[in-house]
Amino acid sequence: MTSSTEFLNASDAARRLGVSAKALRLYEQRGLLAPVRTAAGWRTYGPEQMARAGEIVAMRALGLSLAEAKRVLEGDPRGLDAALAMHHTVLEGRMLELSGMMERLRQLRDRLRRGEAPAKGELASLVAPGPAGIGFELPWPWGGERFELGPVRALTYIIGPLGSGKTRLAQKLAEVLPGALFLGMDRLVDGLAAAVRMEADAALRQRVERTLGWLIEDGAVASEALTALCAGLETDWPRAVVIDMIEAGLDQASQEAVIAWLRQRPSGARPVFAMTRSNAILDLAAVGAEEAIVFCPANHSPPLLVAPYPGAAGYESVASCLASPEVRARTEGMVAWRPQVA
Repeated sequence: MTSSTEFLNASDAARRLGVSAKALRLYEQRGLLAPVRTAAGWRTYGPEQMARAGEIVAMRALGLSLAEAKRVLEGDPRGLDAALAMHHTVLEGRMLELSGMMERLRQLRDRLRRGEAPAKGELASLVAPGPAGIGFELPWPWGGERFELGPVRALTYIIGPLGSGKTRLAQKLAEVLPGALFLGMDRLVDGLAAAVRMEADAALRQRVERTLGWLIEDGAVASEALTALCAGLETDWPRAVVIDMIEAGLDQASQEAVIAWLRQRPSGARPVFAMTRSNAILDLAAVGAEEAIVFCPANHSPPLLVAPYPGAAGYESVASCLASPEVRARTEGMVAWRPQVA
């Protein structure tokens, strides 16, 4: 390591790459990335490591699993063509949208030169609309207060302590979101339901098998819970999916693979609302621009949107609700209490 070469610590490297330090450690654990160690044993990332990490981040954004990314880095391009084809389709869609907007703009300018004023709403159509927001009256245990969610993000986490009403909030969201599907805990009870649906729907079975393959290559463990979750996520009709305790029945590796898959979906994918209390699902340091956090307080005051940085209103409350998958499995269904004293 020379003084003329810039080496970054894990936090700075992750910030520059737009990922979390946890993601860099995962790349290292899977043999994709080897940081340089200082004499004291600290991880550092020089130009060579940053370039390789940038390739990994790009492949993840294209939808490759870690196993597929590793094969590409080792010279085997299997899986890359399908990912590039999907990205090509996304870009073509954006080009068509922009082409239509440019044509409308050209026509409007031609009419302006002839002294014609724009029609009502015509100017608004030239600006790409932002994500639509939703609002509704809160159900019991709230008192009917108005809740405004604002723009619907690609991935929204619903957090809260036991008894805070987060399940009722999730169910209400599934009611008010047009064409939404609610995946409740019953998906874990009837393990045959997903298999029956896939047997009757060959296209669904193919999508689920593809997603399961991606997840398992990324470290997930095959299980009925994982299959049921994938079957819900890959159902073709809903415009949004609301999931009750997304981590239920999944070990830590599977949870990490699921959240990685949800984050790498292409732009414009259906929104997912995920109830969780697992820090493997909601890594506060890794929340991106297309993600949002809704916190349900224990005192049943209205839910609030929480920004993912220390000091933000509600941040510490959200952090206190999250635990590792190991702790979540050990304390499932438990409620903390203190005995009365005289």
